[in-house]
Amino acid sequence: MLDGRRRRRAEAGEGATVRLLTAVRELDDDLREGLTGRGPGQAARRLRRLLGAETVLLADLAGPVATAGPAPEEPGAGGLLAQAYEHGSPVHRPPWSAVPLLVAGELTGGLLVRGGAEPEVTAVAALVARSLDHAALRRARERIAQAELRTLRAQISPHFLHNALAVIGARIRTDPDRARALLSDFADYLRYSFSPQGDYATVAEELQAIQTYLELQRARFDDRMELTVRMAPEILPVAIPFLVIQPIVENAVRHGLEPKPGPGAIQVSGFGEGPLCVIEVEDDGVGMTPEVAEAVLAGERPADPGHPLGEPRRRVGLANVDQRLRTVYGAEYGLVIETAPGSGTKVVIRVPRFRRGVVAH
Repeated sequence: MLDGRRRRRAEAGEGATVRLLTAVRELDDDLREGLTGRGPGQAARRLRRLLGAETVLLADLAGPVATAGPAPEEPGAGGLLAQAYEHGSPVHRPPWSAVPLLVAGELTGGLLVRGGAEPEVTAVAALVARSLDHAALRRARERIAQAELRTLRAQISPHFLHNALAVIGARIRTDPDRARALLSDFADYLRYSFSPQGDYATVAEELQAIQTYLELQRARFDDRMELTVRMAPEILPVAIPFLVIQPIVENAVRHGLEPKPGPGAIQVSGFGEGPLCVIEVEDDGVGMTPEVAEAVLAGERPADPGHPLGEPRRRVGLANVDQRLRTVYGAEYGLVIETAPGSGTKVVIRVPRFRRGVVAH
């Protein structure tokens, strides 16, 4: 009988722990956008239930943003927040408690509660501040990803643009029909690369841009470049960061095939691997040493006198893509490069098929 009571108490404790952890996760979801939108209202209601309080008020530095329960009417109740802001610490005046919300050491807002136990109010305010900190980090990562995309767009290779126009110009007299088709491809490529769409595109959209790019490159190589594109239908609607495949293909052309004498081949393939979308870009070009591959992902290429690419120079395309993938999906989802001198190069993208917030518009 005693063992039964102990077991029930242990089960009750486990249940309370699960409920608390669930509340913490849901609070993070409520405050994903910080103290804006509908989230703070849901958070205030959730905190009121968690504390068993009569009233919970969330405020930013401009004033209240959400209230759950009867609005404060007692004289001086609102002044508690001002005191908490001034002192940077909790202020308790039963039945009210006010706690400042500090994010990265900076005052962001406050929590005002009627009827909650003081230690619990202080602990819950720390959870709110943690969720707001997570929201600020997410916004910072998004700003970084957007800045990196703007950087990549600004670095659309002048080398490629010059060569594409030169090829089109050379064929205007000898093969005007091909020149018109190439000019149309060139316009489509530029339209997509500089389109005002959001941060994400479908694999199908990226694939179309790659095909127009590769057609222009084939013409420049006098059709000596063999192209193979294979994409499993199930990954075509998957949303991925905008302009992540094209820089890899460009790298394969410029640094894999251009230094190689004779014909060359590029294969772009994609398939599902459980919950993951896998995209591979492989060339049979000159390849590189592991040290050079590591430096490429860091945005640099070290001096390598024996390498056909010559002297070191800044190479940011693959580094930019690698960083944006890690920013969006996490550190484990960066690029993987498989290569060796004289053996070509394979670059692999492996990302989740579905990720909250990753939606093509």
